[in-house]
Formats: sequence, C-alpha cells, structure tokens
Amino acid sequence: MSRIAAIKPFGQRIWLDNLSRGLIKSGELAKLLQEDGIAGVTSNPAIFYKSISSDALYAGDLAELKKQNLSAEQRYEALVVPDIQATCDLTASIYRDSNGLDGYVSLEVSPALANDAAGTIENAKRLWAAINRPNAMIKVPATPAGVIAFEELITSGINVNVTLMFNLVHVDDILNAYVRGLEARVAAGQPIDKIQAVASVFLSRVDTLIDKKLDAIGSAEAKALQGKIAIAFVKVAYQHYKKLFHGDRFAALKAKGANPQRLLWASTGTKNAAFRDTMYVEELIGPETVNTVPDATLDAFRDHGVAENKLDTQIEESVQALVALRNLGINYNLIGEQLQVEGLKLFDEAFDKLLQLTA
Repeated sequence: MSRIAAIKPFGQRIWLDNLSRGLIKSGELAKLLQEDGIAGVTSNPAIFYKSISSDALYAGDLAELKKQNLSAEQRYEALVVPDIQATCDLTASIYRDSNGLDGYVSLEVSPALANDAAGTIENAKRLWAAINRPNAMIKVPATPAGVIAFEELITSGINVNVTLMFNLVHVDDILNAYVRGLEARVAAGQPIDKIQAVASVFLSRVDTLIDKKLDAIGSAEAKALQGKIAIAFVKVAYQHYKKLFHGDRFAALKAKGANPQRLLWASTGTKNAAFRDTMYVEELIGPETVNTVPDATLDAFRDHGVAENKLDTQIEESVQALVALRNLGINYNLIGEQLQVEGLKLFDEAFDKLLQLTA
C-alpha cells in the first residue's frame, strides 16, 4: 500500500492541491487517484495561472476564445470549467462508492468578490450551474461577506469549500454558518443529506509569519515555539469542530442525514527547510478531516511519511503553546486577520494575471 493511501484508515482524506489539463489528459491524475487513494482535487487562481501559462494544451482553445466577443473572465471560465467537469467525471466513481463523502473538485469564485456577499452568491450559483456535477465544490473566502454568502449557498443546496481561514474566529463563524444554513434548509422542507462542505484552515503561512516574530523576540521561550503554533492551533480548532458536530445541536440535523462540515488542512507544504517536510501531514492525521497537499509534499510523504492518528493528541500542550504565544505579546487572532488579507491579495494578483492571459 502507498504511504499516502495508508492515511485513509485513520479517517482522513487526501486531496491534491493542483490541477491542469496536462495532469488530466496524461493519465497522471487518474494514477494518483488509483495508486495513492487521492480522494479529491482543489484549485485556486494561482494554480490555474500556472497551468494556463505553462501548459500548451490550453493554447488552441484560448486562441479560439479570443476570436469571440467575450470578456477576459468569460474566456477564463470557458477554459477551466471543462477541466473541473473532466476532473469531476474522473472522481465520480469515488463519489458514488463513498456515498457522496469523497470525490470532490473545487473551483473558486472571483477573488474580486471577497467583500461582496451578493456578488459571491451570484457568481457561485452561476459556476455551480455551469459545472453541473454533484461532486463539485465552489470555493468562497471566510471573509465577513463570505460567511453570509456561504450560509446562503448551503441553504441553496450547493457544496462549498470555504477557504482562507487562519484563526478560531474564522473557524467558529464558518462552522456555525454551515449549521444555520442546514437548519434553514430543513425549515424550508428541503433535503440536507447530499450537501457537503469543508472549511480550509491554513498552516504554513501561519508559522512563517509567527516564527519571524518569535525570532525577533529571541528568548529561549520564543524560539521553543517556532514551528509549533500552526499545528497547535489546528488541534484546538479540531476540538471546536468535535464539540459542534458531535454535540446536541447538530444531532437533530444528523438524524435527518446531515453531514458535518469537515475541517480541511491547507497550505501544507513546509516552507522552512529546518522542519520535517511532511510535518503538516503527519502531525494532523485524524478522523473526519481532509488534507489538501501540493505535489512536492505528496512526493515526500510517499517516500518517507508515517501515517498515524496524531490530531487528537497533545491537546493540553497545544493550548499551552497558544497561551505562551499570547503571553509573549503575539495576538493570534490579529495574525489571522492579517494573513487572510494577504491571502486575498495573492489570489487577486493571480486572478488579475489570469485575466491578462485571457484578455
């Protein structure tokens, strides 16, 4: 068994954090699904910018689209929606065999709508209809406007991947919006058993920023926390997840077939060479979760990763690490807000470059 496939028995699913036409048509994606047990695929503007700008398989279609009276965004969508559909079709058997738990493929709404709830809802519904696959997921950011949009999309019966979550405020806001969306759907007499959502919590960007601050403090206590905060945060966030989705409030929804909104670990490629290159996978394996992993980290785990359930361990130590961080004067919630703004900017820039390609 592949070391990656060995993660599944612990209740976690591994999704690929990459997508391109070449990956699909070469058979490489199908191989990953079959041999490594990859159970889903995520994309974002940065991934598609890299794919469209470097994969020759897009050139002919793009040239034809440029002959048509379309906006740059319409041309972009005309290029990528077929890729999402083809990937959904590749993972359709996984979706069916898992009774709708696995096999999801994510496409993000325009980052320009991050602070526009109505615009996000409209864009998400349009993309959902265009893809027209039950195992698609529409990605929306965990901004205040995104929270509003997310709740409405769940009420509308659309699968959603909420992205750019960096602190416990983001986690709690999104998980509770999911429950409210399901409750509204039940009140309207609509079924809830086919809806799936994930909440994407980012890791390596957190440690990269916080470790710089810890290094500037320079004390032994500060240095001891380096490379530990993102994992500590995720372990605490997982306790919030369990309290909600294994508690009384969700029990009534579960009785009607509702699925919990799984936490998804994102930004799991290690950016500091001093750390183990598989640590954001190995340390966070646990039930009812997803880890979306870039190619290099998949390769590393396939070579030397160790699969065991660590997510529900060392909880008290994780709480203590976050308390120690606060006592050093570093506000995790403020860090999370800063990182969300920076993440949105990166997606904005990537999307702008995409539209320049298709203009």
